[in-house]
Amino acid sequence: MKQRRILLVDDEITVLLTLKAVLEISGFDVDTAASAKEGKSKIGKREYEMIITDMRMEHDVAGVEVIKAARTAKYHPAVALLTAFPMSDEDWQETGADKMLVKPMQTRMLIQQLEKLLTAHQAKLAKAAGGEAKPKKPIAAPEPEAVGAGKVSKNKAKK
Repeated sequence: MKQRRILLVDDEITVLLTLKAVLEISGFDVDTAASAKEGKSKIGKREYEMIITDMRMEHDVAGVEVIKAARTAKYHPAVALLTAFPMSDEDWQETGADKMLVKPMQTRMLIQQLEKLLTAHQAKLAKAAGGEAKPKKPIAAPEPEAVGAGKVSKNKAKK
C-alpha cells in the first residue's frame, strides 16, 4: 500500500521531530518544515495528502500563510491546524483549515483524528470529481503517548 505523504510545519524542533517519528511509525511518509516560509516552499515542490501546520511560528499567524499556500495548491491537500493556543470554531475555520488539533494530544487520538480527516477529505474530493472515494484502511497508532508538548510522556491511564 502506498504511504500517504504529510507535510508537517512547526518551528519547535522537538515537537516537529517527535510528531514526525509518531507519524512515520503509524505508516505515513512525512516531510518537515521548521518555518512557514520553508513549508510554503515545500507545498509548491511536492504533492501532499495532508498539511499539518502550527499557527504561531515566525509571527502569530504564520500558520495562516501555510494554509493559504495549501489551499492554492493544485492537488488540494487536507489541512490541519496544530496549535497550543485553541481558538473558537469560527476563528480556526476562518483560517481555511479543515481541522484544529490542540497540542499536546494523545498519540492514539491524534492518529484517529488524522485518519478521520483524510477519509472525509478523500470523500469530498471524490464527490467534487463525480466519483466515489475508496476509504483507505486505517493504520494502527503506536501506544498512547502525549505529542506536541515539546516532549513525549507516557500515559498512566489504566487499560
